[in-house]
Amino acid sequence: MTSRPPNTDFSTSSSSELLTIVTQFASDLGTMTDLPTIGNRIVHELCRAGATTHGALFVLDREHECYRRANMVGSDAPASIPSTLAVSHPLPQHLLATNWIMAQTDSATDLQDTDFGADARRAMESMQASRIVPHLNKSRLIAFTVLGAAVPLTTEQALSKAMLAALAQTATNALDTIVLYEDLHRSHTLMKRTDRLKSLETIAGGFAHEIRNPLTSIKTFIQLAPERKDDPQFIQEFSKVVLDDVYRIERLIQEILDYARYMEPKLTDEDFNDIVASCLYFIDVKADSRGIKIEKELAPDLPRVMLDRQQIKQVLLNLLLNAIDSMAGAGGRLRVQTRTVVKPGGKVWAHIEIEDTGEGIQEANLEHIFDPFFTTKHESGEHEGTGLGLTIVHQIIQEHHGEIRVKSTVGIGTTFFVSLPALPA
Repeated sequence: MTSRPPNTDFSTSSSSELLTIVTQFASDLGTMTDLPTIGNRIVHELCRAGATTHGALFVLDREHECYRRANMVGSDAPASIPSTLAVSHPLPQHLLATNWIMAQTDSATDLQDTDFGADARRAMESMQASRIVPHLNKSRLIAFTVLGAAVPLTTEQALSKAMLAALAQTATNALDTIVLYEDLHRSHTLMKRTDRLKSLETIAGGFAHEIRNPLTSIKTFIQLAPERKDDPQFIQEFSKVVLDDVYRIERLIQEILDYARYMEPKLTDEDFNDIVASCLYFIDVKADSRGIKIEKELAPDLPRVMLDRQQIKQVLLNLLLNAIDSMAGAGGRLRVQTRTVVKPGGKVWAHIEIEDTGEGIQEANLEHIFDPFFTTKHESGEHEGTGLGLTIVHQIIQEHHGEIRVKSTVGIGTTFFVSLPALPA
């Protein structure tokens, strides 16, 4: 990335040079994909345009209803520049109402245009700022830049003011795009977390079922130990059984804690069959209570896969619970099969099929089942659907560079096919 030398003097630049600067600035911002990098570039450029020694960028944090200082440059930046300003603070309120660049030279009359003008000026002075640049888009103040000490304003030409405004608008457009992207990312993260928590009730039921036998053996050992304390064979053999059961309970608890706590994707070398078996343990109680028979066929030679264990568990639990819901009240059969698939080009995949004998999906709906908010569940209670579960499933599989497809016949059942690229043997 190239940029203009830091000693460029905007006040003496020609129109063609200024156009080149704006174009280069827009081009630079277009190559940046994260807020810290874009924010740093914006503050540096506006500081150069305004001939200021330091500056700070404040970005809207809608979740906490404040403007948070995202970037600050310049060794002379005063400690008086706060880390946050409330959305209701007079300074952002004044900027929102006027969409003007505030300057030290603004007259008292200029500040009377809003009810916040005088308080905004005092805030500006407390931050030792010479100008404050609003970044307003679609009637929303998404950010503002505080520019510090400047060269004497008497030497500033009108052209440099226009240049600052042009650069500010370019920065606004870039900020709007990146803020929108980050909002979407946060929303998607929240959807993943919500979808995961929806499965915890089923997991809790499976957990209660899974620990019943270990707790029985531990209780039996505690009751018999006083009477059999002189029987070394009993103590040795039963102690081993109890210890294994304690470890089993610990593993189950850790599985639940890991599942409930959303984490950033973390790819590890995993046994896919082990993850499938873990999910089947958790749904066993629910399936049994509905008269659903689970048929499990796990290929012993299935290749290992690089994946995020908790995200793939989320995928499998979602598909398995959907299959159980489709057979509600009628019983049925849930077949889960894993196998190795070699696709054209010799690429090896770990493959799973989840087949139910439920009500099926109408052909017209099949092409939409992965669309956000599309659902065929319209009943109340536990069968009510949000239309986000399969959307999240689809995205997780895509992020793992895998494939997912579905086949269904009304009145016969549905089969989901999921393939994940395997590790080299």
